[in-house]
This record gives sequence, structure tokens and C-alpha cells, in this order.
Amino acid sequence: MGYRAITSAYYRGAVGALLVYDVTRHATFENVDRWLKELRNHTDANIVVMLVGNKSDLRHLVAVTTEDGKSYAEKESLYFMETSALEATNVENAFAEVLTQIYRIVSKKAVEGAENGTASVPAKGEKIDLKNDVSALKRVGCCSS
Repeated sequence: MGYRAITSAYYRGAVGALLVYDVTRHATFENVDRWLKELRNHTDANIVVMLVGNKSDLRHLVAVTTEDGKSYAEKESLYFMETSALEATNVENAFAEVLTQIYRIVSKKAVEGAENGTASVPAKGEKIDLKNDVSALKRVGCCSS
């Protein structure tokens, strides 16, 4: 099975993605473009994508400024956050924000579907337990280049 077939299967049904680069290595930021194109080629247009600049604790070694990250995210309509996995800064927030935005989209679709008579609205008072969802996502792990 070739790389293409594997990636198509891997992305199928994805509703959210975190594109992570290393703020101390500009090459990783340059690769974001390629990963974003790949994501958009293999996923639904409604996918929630967050751009994440990791290693924000290494301020003295920064090669990609917060402004560069923010402006790229704005240009491509992505959410943006800087994190430090080492200090556990914003890591949970990044997942929580992506989950919140996914839930908004899903809820909106359900409401629109209900108005058209094609779907049921989530039960009143239904809650997402972000704490559990976030830790479940964290267990999945991620990929490093």
C-alpha cells in the first residue's frame, strides 16, 4: 500500500487537526504549508484546524515569532496558539479550543438538519466533558518529523 493510500485512510472522517511547528526551527514552520495543503486535499472543508507553535518556553531561541504564526493563521483561516509541552502551557487549551469549535459546527449542522427535517438536535443539556475528551486525545499522541 502506497503513501497516498495510507494518508487518505488516515485522514478519512477527521473533524479536527492540530498543525504543530517548533518555534525554534523555522524549517518546521515552512513545512506547515505542505501539511495544510495535504489536510485540505484529504478532509472535509468544515474541518477545524489549529496552528500550534510549540516550545514557547524557549523564548531566547525563537526563530518564528508569534506575529508570523498569527498572521499565517489569519491568512489561512486557522485557529492559533503557542504552547510549551515542557511546561504544559496551553496544551490542554489547544485541544479544548479545537473540541469546542468542532462541537459548535456539529451542533449548528444538527440544528440546520432539524429545521430541514433531516436530523435530530442533541438532547437539551447534553454536555461535553472536555477534561475527559482532552485526556483521551492526549493519549492518542502525535507525530514528530
